[in-house]
Amino acid sequence: MTTLTTLPLEGIKVLDLSRVLAGPWATQLLADQGATVIKIERAGAGDDTRQWGPPWWTDDTASYFTCANRGKHSIAADFGDPTHLTAIARLAQEADVVVENFKVGQLKKYGLDAQTLQASNPGLIYCSVTGYGQTGPRAHEAGYDYALQGFTGLMSITGPAGGEPQKVGVAIIDLVTGLYAAQAISAALVRRQRTGLGAVLDCSLLDSGLSILANQASGYLVAGAVPKAMGNAHPSIVPYQVYATADGFMVLAVGNDGQFRSMVKAIGQPALADDDRFATNPQRVKHRETLNNILEPLFAGQSKSYWTDLFRRSGVPATPVQNVDEIFQDPQVMARGQVIHHEQSGLKTLGSPVLFEGQRLASPLPPPSLGPVIEGKEAGFEALVQSLSGGHCGSR
Repeated sequence: MTTLTTLPLEGIKVLDLSRVLAGPWATQLLADQGATVIKIERAGAGDDTRQWGPPWWTDDTASYFTCANRGKHSIAADFGDPTHLTAIARLAQEADVVVENFKVGQLKKYGLDAQTLQASNPGLIYCSVTGYGQTGPRAHEAGYDYALQGFTGLMSITGPAGGEPQKVGVAIIDLVTGLYAAQAISAALVRRQRTGLGAVLDCSLLDSGLSILANQASGYLVAGAVPKAMGNAHPSIVPYQVYATADGFMVLAVGNDGQFRSMVKAIGQPALADDDRFATNPQRVKHRETLNNILEPLFAGQSKSYWTDLFRRSGVPATPVQNVDEIFQDPQVMARGQVIHHEQSGLKTLGSPVLFEGQRLASPLPPPSLGPVIEGKEAGFEALVQSLSGGHCGSR
């Protein structure tokens, strides 16, 4: 393992004008990679997610806020106060990156739009995160993850067959939009290093939500097949679903014919691999119900640990369906060290999922407490960061 002496984005200054999840998710990733992030929050109330509890981290900060704001410095501002706007604009002149998720055109009246800021800082990378994008008939509408899960069709393919459409258990479109935004910002930084050019990035929940339809979208675009919700089954692979066991549920993910042969051998039914109805995946998809009528009562006769241990030894992908408390006790999760312990505050957060040269990137700074109200007299980006040091949730 190589110990990093310099983080990848060390020296990069990020002004974060975003709130809730998609924008903050992107800027947290940048902070984990070494960028200095100043988060501008609404005076008096702060980021909306500070109040999205229970559960709570501190008396005035919900645990929701801690999932997307590690490693940042906070300061409060009133956008109706011209002195506050002047101070924010000064920070933007020194910033490498600005991230915002206001409605389309809303920041122009404050002099914080991309065109205005790049006039005095041409190398600025300006990333806007919106619901529907900067163009099109719905561009000026507010966008929320839940609404976009419905609008993009994601909910139509999630949930039980013939049942009510279901959202994913986390704000998946927000999270993916944050990932795309952070990746695009990194790409823009690389281009700027070559050319000196800044960039204007248009990241929307709509576009990101469409992108994660993936094979379901290609099935429609290529073949005109309109996908439907299938519960825990897969439209194109069998057996690839959740099965009930004697004491809970397991996921069985047989991805090819070789794994199917190994699976049926492990369960004592090797002849199934030579049955014309099941020998190949297209045949298994065609005869899905018949195969499940054989497998379901068999799996119900033993515990999930019995089956998953058996399949692990046989090289067949299978896992128990676990609750969140169970996965955090899993030896593999514990060995990977993704849970970050912020010693001073006692807070635990999840670090970046990527190991960089063998090192888990995660800012040692816990999420910030709501910072002081910005004033026009601040000396600049670095001086402001120094003045905000130590202002973090749970510091004691």
